[in-house]
Amino acid sequence: MTRFYEWWIGTRYLSSTHRRGFVSIVALISVLGLMLGVAVLIVVLSVMNGFERELRTRILAVTAHATLMGLEGTLEDWRGARKVALATPGVRAAVPYVESQAMLAHDSEITGTQVRGIEPAEEGEADSLGRRMVQGQLASLTPGSWHVVLGDALARELGAAVGESVVLIAPEGAATPTGVMPRMRRFTVSGIFSSGMYEFDRSLALVNLADGARLFRTGDGVTGLRLEMDDPFAAPRIVREIALALGGGFYVSDWTRNHANFFRSIEITKSLMFVILLMIVAVAAFNIVATLVMIVKEKQPDIAILRTLGAGPRNVLGAFAIQGVLIGLAGTALGAGLGILLARHVESLVHALERLLGTQFLDARVYYMSDLPAFVEWRDVAQVCVVAFVLCAFATLYPAWRAARTTPAQALRHE
Repeated sequence: MTRFYEWWIGTRYLSSTHRRGFVSIVALISVLGLMLGVAVLIVVLSVMNGFERELRTRILAVTAHATLMGLEGTLEDWRGARKVALATPGVRAAVPYVESQAMLAHDSEITGTQVRGIEPAEEGEADSLGRRMVQGQLASLTPGSWHVVLGDALARELGAAVGESVVLIAPEGAATPTGVMPRMRRFTVSGIFSSGMYEFDRSLALVNLADGARLFRTGDGVTGLRLEMDDPFAAPRIVREIALALGGGFYVSDWTRNHANFFRSIEITKSLMFVILLMIVAVAAFNIVATLVMIVKEKQPDIAILRTLGAGPRNVLGAFAIQGVLIGLAGTALGAGLGILLARHVESLVHALERLLGTQFLDARVYYMSDLPAFVEWRDVAQVCVVAFVLCAFATLYPAWRAARTTPAQALRHE
């Protein structure tokens, strides 16, 4: 007991209820404030992580990990390039595609869109769009059928349903005796997909590769090859290796470059939110300063008696530092538990709140998704807990130092 009396005294003061129970209430408020600050910080960081993770998943559902295109607009020897790509370690699939801007018209509605010609049998190797069909199948895009698969947002804007016809207007015109006329072709809607990304669901239409080549007059060439990697994050390196192996003269791109602004903005926002919400934890840490100062003020006679019994300044400092450390540990641990619990159920909580208020917090046209996903990264949880505890530890130094400087004679003068 003589070795650990600082611990005993510190815990005794925190749980004090005799005549000075107000101190315990203030300590409890400090714990609750720290708990809420840590929990909010973990939830916000988890939502940002979930948003980035879901955004990446949905982007890769409709776009390839990397693309290899010809500098002149078409890739003529795409079969040879495909062999080299498939022989490269880390490449899972390489499929040809034809892509161009066009106009789609249905009844009185007309809108611009991106038309992509694909091979349905091979498309499943390059992305998971085939698993996101809500009506029809990609297999309906057979050569010469002149079928088209639309994104659900695009179909709604055109007012087109499966089985109805839409007119596709190609940007390149055809020379006629009356002048240059745009090339038009009637397509039948054979399916509708929903990737969960409004940007793609609103602006992407799929046709068969042969139909797209005839429509856009690419001949035997294609726009490029869409590559699927074993590791999506290795796509920038591997696609450049393929281009160099083919002798250069290609335009290469990858999903990290095409959507760099999305992920860069998420990282910046995440960093800013961490700094801003850390102020809540800092305020809670300063509450610990106020709590310990009140305890030191009320325990002046007790400190004086301890000093007269032989306790040194270091012992008194340790007794009060223990109180701040315990408050910091309790608030950080409870906040981490509450934050993880809320983060894992935030999506269902948001949906329940939307039903209760009869509104929608996230508009897919603005935020690219209508859900609020969350993913807890233990690195973020550890970072928040460490920073919060360090702030609390620093907050205990001044009150503990002030208690250690108490002079017994002055403290006992009015007792």
